This record gives sequence, structure tokens and C-alpha cells, in this order.
Amino acid sequence: MSKYVAAIDQSTTRTRCVIFGHAGQIVSVAEKEHRQIYLQAGRVEHRPLEVWKNTEAVIRSALAQADIQRGDIGAVGVATQRETTLVWDRRTGQPYCNAIVWQDARSKNICDELAASRGRDCFRPQVGLPLAIYFSGPKLKWILDNIPGVRLAAERGEAIFGNVDTWEIWWLTGGPQGGAHVTDVTNASRTMLMNLRTLDWEDEILRVFGIPRQMLPRIVPSSDPQPWGVTARDGPFNDCIPVCGDLGDQQASLVGQACFRVGEVKNTYSSACFMLLNTGAQPITSNFGLLTTVAFKFGSQPAVYALEGALAMTGALVRWLRDNLGIINSAPEIERLALSVKDNGGIYFVPPSSEFYAPYWDVDARCVISGITGDVNKGHLARAVLEAIAYQTRQVLETMKKDAGIEIAALKVDGAMVHNDLLMQFQTDILGLPLVRLKIAEVSALGAAYAAGSATGFWSAPSSEVLLNNLPNKKPANMTWHPQIDSALRESLYCGWLQAIANAGNQLTGLHPSHSVQEPLNTSTSGAFDK
Repeated sequence: MSKYVAAIDQSTTRTRCVIFGHAGQIVSVAEKEHRQIYLQAGRVEHRPLEVWKNTEAVIRSALAQADIQRGDIGAVGVATQRETTLVWDRRTGQPYCNAIVWQDARSKNICDELAASRGRDCFRPQVGLPLAIYFSGPKLKWILDNIPGVRLAAERGEAIFGNVDTWEIWWLTGGPQGGAHVTDVTNASRTMLMNLRTLDWEDEILRVFGIPRQMLPRIVPSSDPQPWGVTARDGPFNDCIPVCGDLGDQQASLVGQACFRVGEVKNTYSSACFMLLNTGAQPITSNFGLLTTVAFKFGSQPAVYALEGALAMTGALVRWLRDNLGIINSAPEIERLALSVKDNGGIYFVPPSSEFYAPYWDVDARCVISGITGDVNKGHLARAVLEAIAYQTRQVLETMKKDAGIEIAALKVDGAMVHNDLLMQFQTDILGLPLVRLKIAEVSALGAAYAAGSATGFWSAPSSEVLLNNLPNKKPANMTWHPQIDSALRESLYCGWLQAIANAGNQLTGLHPSHSVQEPLNTSTSGAFDK
């Protein structure tokens, strides 16, 4: 019997290989950063071959650390950054251009023109998403329209498309020598091209975008008992291992947190925040600017869906205090500075509008710091920044409850910022709900490992309920926070935040699901937190 499961966790800034044992323990970890290419405002790229070379390097390093031999690993799963768009030659593996990163805004005109003629929500009934630069479909159209030779090559069946998960799996399973060209339902649901109910590419949307169907990967379950391929014996694993787990990074976090029941919700705190709520076997269309997405699909079981809210200016606010204002020298300093005062001094910090995602998606408002008096100092500002993260999170959670009609018992948390105890305590206070942090830090990698391991029998999982009861994830939380303020103070503080938003021009009656980000969020390796 195999001893381990391997997970490739490929984020916006780095690639990790994490090896897990049967008890869900981490056996070894290796990671390597890749370059962020900022050509100009609104354009962010990655070099696809650099990402793959880094993947090879971290796999070899993780195997060497634990002295893992052939036959020791029973399955491989991947969790990757979503929406980042690649097109390459299936015969050679050579990219036609650099990967267009999820933050990139070059497809803005494509989205705006379609929105003007069809409406921003024209595809939402099929795909659960607004027309937005965030997603892969508009990025792929931009490549087909602007990179010479790509459209003709796609029509010939030579140029193929994928998000980063497809790229990684294709190379893991042989690349030009018969690599599997697949994507799972979670990543496909972020392209704006997949019908959420049929779990297949939507022909009408492909026609509108002018995308040849033959260049798209085959859509597969997140955890598949029928492996899409095996790792090449002459590749970095030096063995033929089933590749059968695939999740977008945020969905992988949801699975890693074992949010398998309706109403379970997780929030990842990093440069941005990504909150996902399990809504069950039917997709729920948001009336309040949230995204409808696939949460996971295990084998032949029905897909499970989620509502998602993304907040772009959360951990990045800490970087702003450090890099733009010089108030702190490193990210951890913000907690010490915020603890130097007993409260926020009456001030509220509303982030810049270009980073204001769910539920407002408002590009017209500006950053506002309200309530400033002569007594306010940098400690108050630091505290207000942390509180802004918590307030935004409550807004998204409240919006999810309205859309789904689901009561939420607790919020599961992960990401770099969950080690800021002041932020976590204020978050639980302002939500009025417990916060639960698991002991393991590599939650997305754990989700990918669960998907792969349950497909091969490494962990028994004939159903998600059985999976929940059998996974080693059923371990004690590392930390649980409970509210320590009364409801009157909680609501008074939150009302102050809503008033600050109104002052910033984000009127609650003016919600719209546009998603035009004028400046990309800089998540370079010099940033305070990783996505």
C-alpha cells in the first residue's frame, strides 16, 4: 500500500509541493517563487515554462527531503491559481504568449463592449458570473484576437487553452507525449464558458467570444477514480502515479477545511480575501453581486456549488501602510502597532474603490478615512485598517446569507493573516460567530491531496459525508475565537462602517456586478501576503 499523497499547490506567486501521510500530516514541503511581470498598468503576466520548471524543481526537492522511493506515492492532486489564462502548442508545449494573470485588465474593452450591447449579467444565468476582466473567457478572446497565428492554430487543433491547472496536469502526464488536456469543474466554472448545470462548455457563449471548442480541455470531476493520466516515469516524480485530483485554489481550501455540508463557509485571509459558502447541489444565483461557482465534484456524485465573495484590498492594505505610508516596516508590526491603542479612536478606513469587489463592485468611489480628530495617531490608523478587513468580511457574509437563505454557525479561516490574533478576535466580535483555525497551514494543498487520495482509496470516500467522517482533517482546531462584545456594541460599530461606505460613494442602493479593475493588485513576492 502506498504511503503518501502528493499535492502541487500553485499560487499567484509561488509553487509548492506538499507530501502528506495517511494521518493528514505533512511529510515534506518545498516551494519556489516565480517572477511577476508587470508590463504596464493593468497588465500582469507569468512565464508558463518558468512555472513548470519550478514545479519540477519543488517536486524533486520534496521527494528528496523525505527520501521517498518509487511506489511510495499513491496519487497526485493539484490546486492552482484560477482564471490565469494560457495557450500553447499541443505538439511542442511552447506557449504562444505569456500567461495572462487573473489580475490582468487588458480584456476590459471586450467586457465593456459586450456589457453595453447585452448587459453585464447577460451570461450570469448560465455561468453564475458577470462580464468581468477577472475570468478566463475574455482573456482567451483577447489572445485569439491579438496574438498572431493563434486563431488559425486553434482552428487547426494545434493551439490549446487551459488555466494553470490544465497546464500543470498536461505536463505532469507527459506534455507533448500524450499529456492529458483536462480541467476540473471548479476551474472550468471560472472561465465564464461553462454552463453550471450541464457542466459542459456553453456553445452560445463560445460563439459570442469566437472561441473554437476544440481548443478547450475536457471537463472532469475534481476527484476522479478514473485517472486522467499518470506521471511520466522520466519526469520529476520518477514514477507512474495516477493524477486524479484537481481544484481551484479557493475551492481546494474549502475542501481542505472539510466544508462538505450546506452552510459551511471558509474565508482565506491573504493579499485578498476569498470567502466560499457551500450551498449544496443546486447553484444559487446571487442578487447582490456575489459569484456562483462550483465548489467540488467527487467522482460520479452530483456537483456541489458555492457562493463566493472576493475582497481584493485586505492584506494588501497592510502592504499599503508599509510601502506607501511607511507606518510599519514589516507586516507583523501592524498588530503590535494596533495594540498600542485601546480602540480605533473613532475612525473608519474604507479601501480604495479600484480594489472594492464584492458586494459593491464600485469603481467610482475613493478611499475614505472618516472620523479623524487631532487625537488620532498611527496606532489608530493601523487598528482601523485591520478592522476594515473584518467589516468587509461581515458584509460578504451577510450578503451570502441573504442570497442563500442559510444560517451560518461558524466561519472557518485560513491564510497568512489568521495568525494576527487582534484581527481574528475583532472578526469574531463583529460577526457574532466563532472563528475556527485548523492546525495545518497548507489548507489548499490538503484539499488537493484529499481529492486525489479519495479517488484512489488512499482515504475511503464513497460519498462526501463518509469522506467527512473518515478524513484525518477531523482533528482539533488549532485555535477557536469567540465573540467578547455584546450585540449592541457590535451593531453600533457596524453601522459606523456602513456610514463610512456611504460617505465614500458606495451607496447600498446602487449595487451592480461590474468588475472593472483599473490597476492590478500587486501580489509580487515583495508583498505582505500571498494569494
